[in-house]
Amino acid sequence: MMRFKNNHALVSCGLWILGLILAGSVSAHHSVQAQFDIHKTFTVSGTVSKVEWINPHSYLTINVKDGDGKNQKWAFELGGPGALRRAGMSREDRGGLKPGDEVTASGLAAKDGSNSGFLQELKLGDGRVFKFAVDPNGN
Repeated sequence: MMRFKNNHALVSCGLWILGLILAGSVSAHHSVQAQFDIHKTFTVSGTVSKVEWINPHSYLTINVKDGDGKNQKWAFELGGPGALRRAGMSREDRGGLKPGDEVTASGLAAKDGSNSGFLQELKLGDGRVFKFAVDPNGN
């Protein structure tokens, strides 16, 4: 009987520790709706400053000139590797993006009002268009 109680205690303790470990990794990931306003989109044009291809999300930073001609940094979060591949971008060539490239980015606005968003469409100066989300018509 004592051996059963000890095994039960070890299993309970192990499950508790596993739960803590999994809770930490789950809380690190967020939904798009938690950080971005899914009803508010915006578009900016500028030059690529930086492209970061990291898992689980990649990031694109664009220099955008404001009304006074001053550069503002705009940061965009991109989907995971699967979403980028479906849009036609590859990690190997960073989607063909490099600093200095002219781009127009459309995305969901950040809820905190910062110069950031969740990228939905990216138009490059050479005419290529990458779509990361479908429009209301399913396109």
